[in-house]
Amino acid sequence: MQLIADYFPLILFFLAFKWQGIMVATAVAIAASVAQIAWFKWKGKVSVVHWLSLAIIVVFGGATLILQDEVFIKWKPTVLYSAFGLVLAVGKLGFRRDLIAYLLKGITLPAAVWTRVTWSWTAFFAAMAALNWYVAFHYSTETWVNFKVWGGIGLFLVFALAQGLLLARHMSEPQRP
Repeated sequence: MQLIADYFPLILFFLAFKWQGIMVATAVAIAASVAQIAWFKWKGKVSVVHWLSLAIIVVFGGATLILQDEVFIKWKPTVLYSAFGLVLAVGKLGFRRDLIAYLLKGITLPAAVWTRVTWSWTAFFAAMAALNWYVAFHYSTETWVNFKVWGGIGLFLVFALAQGLLLARHMSEPQRP
């Protein structure tokens, strides 16, 4: 259920784009993001990631609708990925914290492994930001939307699986009494 709730705005964006084009899809994504926040608030807690995503979709989606220029919505994923990567990098460099370890607080790993995971995700977000920019501004809007939905989700799943395998290698079995 959490996975559906997380991807709710993206799924509706995709469907609305196929049905009515980028402007309607952008309006639907904004409305779906607001509904997503309301849902998470009703369920108990809204994560910082969801608030950040809402802010960016409202700003860039709003600019797209007001100015009737799709370039702004195409920048949204690049800005979001860059923000995620920047937060991880600042957390590590500025505060000596591996924020991924905080998010996965149920997992105990050596500090060096958490550092590797943090920098891996930082690099992944930088690559995703660059890849979104490239596809958005070198291919058609339809190709970008398909990449944003299917390519983005696919790359995230593959990368998360690879990270899971890395984490599993370093985890030990809990001691039984």
